[in-house]
Amino acid sequence: MPTTLTLFDFSQPQPTLAAVWGPLNDGVMGGLSQSQFRQVGTSGVFSGRVSTENSGGFASVRTRDFEPPLDLSSYVGIELRLRGDGNRYKFFLRPENRWDGLAFCSSFDTLDDQWITVQLPFAQFAPVIRAKTVSGVSLDLSRIYSLQLMLSKFELDGRLNPHFAPGPFQLQIEAIAAYR
Repeated sequence: MPTTLTLFDFSQPQPTLAAVWGPLNDGVMGGLSQSQFRQVGTSGVFSGRVSTENSGGFASVRTRDFEPPLDLSSYVGIELRLRGDGNRYKFFLRPENRWDGLAFCSSFDTLDDQWITVQLPFAQFAPVIRAKTVSGVSLDLSRIYSLQLMLSKFELDGRLNPHFAPGPFQLQIEAIAAYR
């Protein structure tokens, strides 16, 4: 049995990238941040500009709901092969097919202009609704409806992201996989 399950391999051209991944920024609450996710060479590139004006402070990209949902129950975490910009990002798993429901979040740091492999164990994902932790719920890995990447001025529960600075950002992603 393979040790990883490739969810997205951006090293191969993704002609349907825009049909699967779309921006979801702080404009939903009046903010002015902007982002996009596009194929550039052998990477998927999440880039844009985060603004804290108008009570903003986050930019993200999210997949459309998977049908059927992903079953990651035989894996222990998510692995990202990426080149960052020194920012701390968040990765979300969404176990509901609701636009604004429960999610499970894990933060990760990047190194400026260096390729790294980041492993995010499922046991470290925190249950959240709009960046506020919730209790009494567990992650059902047998039904993951969507994935999301975010750059935010906040961590969880109102704490500030220690590596955040408003302005331009860029995260190159070669692959997203589940690992055992």
